[in-house]
Amino acid sequence: MRFQERHGLHPDGVIGKGVIRQLNITPGDRLRTLLVNMERLRWVPEQDAQDLLLVNIPEFRLHVYEADTVAWTMTVVVGAQATRTVIFSDSLSTIVFSPTWTPPPSIVQGEIVPALAKDPDYLRKKGMERIGGSDRNPVIRQKPGASNALGRVKFLFPNSFSIYFHDTPSKSFFARESRAFSHGCIRLSEPQRFAEYLLKEDTAWTSDRIKEAMRSGEEQYVRLKRKRPVSIGYFTAWVDRQGQLHFRDDVYGHDARLAEELFGLPADPI
Repeated sequence: MRFQERHGLHPDGVIGKGVIRQLNITPGDRLRTLLVNMERLRWVPEQDAQDLLLVNIPEFRLHVYEADTVAWTMTVVVGAQATRTVIFSDSLSTIVFSPTWTPPPSIVQGEIVPALAKDPDYLRKKGMERIGGSDRNPVIRQKPGASNALGRVKFLFPNSFSIYFHDTPSKSFFARESRAFSHGCIRLSEPQRFAEYLLKEDTAWTSDRIKEAMRSGEEQYVRLKRKRPVSIGYFTAWVDRQGQLHFRDDVYGHDARLAEELFGLPADPI
């Protein structure tokens, strides 16, 4: 079970396919992974930001730091292989309760327009409405509610990649070992707890008021009194505070590409 936890597997004590696959990774491959991650750590600033919100993509987890201590963590869903979550840093400044969702043109053209061709009532069924554009290139907005793709709350750290944290109506993905399914944004397993944590210094925002705002059906923007630094990282090997070595799969193939640059040899993702 400890082995399973250290490799991102469900700790059920059963030697299944996942355990066998991890056991069959050679010491040479493990060493390569360690060297690649040591190189990647050289890119990280020596002084970490205080009260950091750190997402480790291959781990599928958000770590909430208070000073240099992890206060708590939660599981997340990150971008799929074709719509990868970008690695960058920024500052979380705004919470949006009962958000609307304006699908980007790629989703409108790739998913919504074909669905409308099959079912003219598609928008109504999905709680959406057309707010502009043309028949061939409409601008669509999804109203707040339980079926909204962003769930009942989103968390903004404005960036050029249009990536943010948000709730989701698709809760089943959080139970999976591999959680790379989104269009690039990061879905949170505990969005209400996260909102309460970020607003704990604002006494006006009680737990009941947050819950009410999430279900009001009216979009509401709340600026944080203190911005929180956010870092989206990519680490497939690390040592925890108990001295335990952890490994995760190279979900985007970043390790393989960096290994080729470092060692000059082609390497398949683990």
